[in-house]
Amino acid sequence: MSPPDTERSHEAHMTEAIELAREAADRGDDPFGSVLVRDDTIVMRESNREHTESDIRRHPELHLAYRACQAYSPQERAMMAMYTSTEPCPMCAGGMTTAHFGSVIYSVGTDELAQFTGSQSPVRAEDILSGVTEVHGPVLNDDGRRIHQEFDW
Repeated sequence: MSPPDTERSHEAHMTEAIELAREAADRGDDPFGSVLVRDDTIVMRESNREHTESDIRRHPELHLAYRACQAYSPQERAMMAMYTSTEPCPMCAGGMTTAHFGSVIYSVGTDELAQFTGSQSPVRAEDILSGVTEVHGPVLNDDGRRIHQEFDW
């Protein structure tokens, strides 16, 4: 599945994911947010709650994958796109292999995230999701990078 046809809806969904990342940071969590889209409509939202929920599994991408597997059939998930403020980490991408979303679209790549955190991911989401889910990005990269620049890494 490819990203939405219109640039406007593509950017609107990413803007929502970035806003969720901002909400996570304001709450005391790391700045990550994601939305799940079907037929150009957001069907689920998540922001990082790793610190506030004291649960290392509460990355938004992994939690959306879990929720989607509970609520939707494999055929429905294949028609969905996940927009995420930052490229999924290896843990999240691994979990997403079970969800089999049509596509994942990110704003900030893990290679760029390393500039802010000082820690480089050993593998990219695209490598983990290869043959399962299409990975696209970056989208609205300046807006996504701004969240990380403002965050106290």
